[in-house]
Amino acid sequence: MKYMNANKVLPEKLIMEIQKYVQGETIYIPKPETKYQKWGMSSGGRQLLDLRNKAIRNSFNAGSSIQQLSEEYYLSVESIKKIVYSHKK
Repeated sequence: MKYMNANKVLPEKLIMEIQKYVQGETIYIPKPETKYQKWGMSSGGRQLLDLRNKAIRNSFNAGSSIQQLSEEYYLSVESIKKIVYSHKK
């Protein structure tokens, strides 16, 4: 989260109105919900996990055991089960 000086980005009337409620404090102004992004969408982390999970499912379908996949991907057996038995394509 980046700090911004209100004097540089807000109209003076709006600053005066805000000062009726808060003076000299840091306040957080959230984005509108329509601007939210799901986890990993900005960084590409979600895409990397989706690709990894697809590779795990493909290996499982090709005959690799859950234990083998657990060791190969450094994930718990339960995590591998969740990935291979999920219905994501």
